[in-house]
Amino acid sequence: MPPGMTHEQHLAQMQRDADLDKRGAIAMGFDQDKVAHHFKLTAEGGAIQVGVRDASDDVNRRAIRTHLQAIAVAFADGRFDAPVLTHAQEPPGVPALQRLKSTVTYTFGETPDGGFVRIVSMNADAVEAIHEFLRFQITEHHTGDPLTIGK
Repeated sequence: MPPGMTHEQHLAQMQRDADLDKRGAIAMGFDQDKVAHHFKLTAEGGAIQVGVRDASDDVNRRAIRTHLQAIAVAFADGRFDAPVLTHAQEPPGVPALQRLKSTVTYTFGETPDGGFVRIVSMNADAVEAIHEFLRFQITEHHTGDPLTIGK
């Protein structure tokens, strides 16, 4: 049990995490236990990276790439349906990202284990919104990612 948490709080957190995984599988199209999410912050914005845990898992690798390509397009259009469905709430930063969508670029790329979406802006308010959005993801998905990286 995590330090500083009661048994009841721990059970509630476990249920919340299970619900997140279930909604995430629906929204993203792949089993959350078979992939690893990473969320990185940069001076220009950040990135979402998802990869399979098992290098031979071609089914989930393809599903990851399909999902990430789709969210790059959706986010650029100001549509954040997948994160809203996954988290059962609108993540922080989304309203500003929608308002400032013309100042933000979302670029999909492949990695050997899946792919990434790089999120970049030269607008300081948009970068702040990107960071809010990604910090929320880090917390919700319990990735423990470092909050800053280089370019």
